[in-house]
Amino acid sequence: MNDSEPAVAVVTGARKGLGRFLAEHLLARGYRVVGCSRKPCGWEADGFVDHPTDVTDEAQVRSLFREVTTRFGRLDVLLNNAGAASMNHSLLTPVDTFTRLMGTNLLGTWLVSREAAKLMQKRKFGRIVNFSSIAVPMRLAGQAAYVASKAAVENLSQVMAREVAEYGITVNVVGATPIATDMTRGVPQDKMDKLIDQFPIKRMGTVEDVANVVDFFLRPESTAITGQVIVLGGVPNT
Repeated sequence: MNDSEPAVAVVTGARKGLGRFLAEHLLARGYRVVGCSRKPCGWEADGFVDHPTDVTDEAQVRSLFREVTTRFGRLDVLLNNAGAASMNHSLLTPVDTFTRLMGTNLLGTWLVSREAAKLMQKRKFGRIVNFSSIAVPMRLAGQAAYVASKAAVENLSQVMAREVAEYGITVNVVGATPIATDMTRGVPQDKMDKLIDQFPIKRMGTVEDVANVVDFFLRPESTAITGQVIVLGGVPNT
């Protein structure tokens, strides 16, 4: 393989919503994309490979990257989009909910990042983008488990950024505002309005907002950008 060949990206949580948008966004930019979700993605496109994967299962994650290696022999970009959310008061949060959020959001991010970095280091280049939320700096009440998992993702990313910098790999984080996806559609409109009213930029986020930050992190010129968390919507009024 050489740099005249198309760059290769892995996008987790690519079945629908933001993950699918980002996968299609990279395809439009000329990437070959390997997408994964627990279930088959259920959509096709030129340059897209669907590899169903539970990101909390080490054997399945290793299988995902074996396929990337076999098909392409390289990996340039990882978008760790797979995630889970739940709104529960701390006193009412079941253990299985806490475990699920930590598993998908933190363990999954770490496992996939670890295996991606192993492949990226062979070419001394890579871009890893993880996903957090504006709920972290807001310390949003009713989302203790979710906020804890995403705060851990931010710290994990910053430590990994130090550890893999010598291999030419950057690790950064997008802290998204609420976007109209399955994660937010169950939130009552009055609660969403009150939440958005706390942002300096008083609107829902869009997938294009996220893609704009992702594109910045992926730029060849962004070699000095690592360990950063860019929060959309502005600094919350808390």
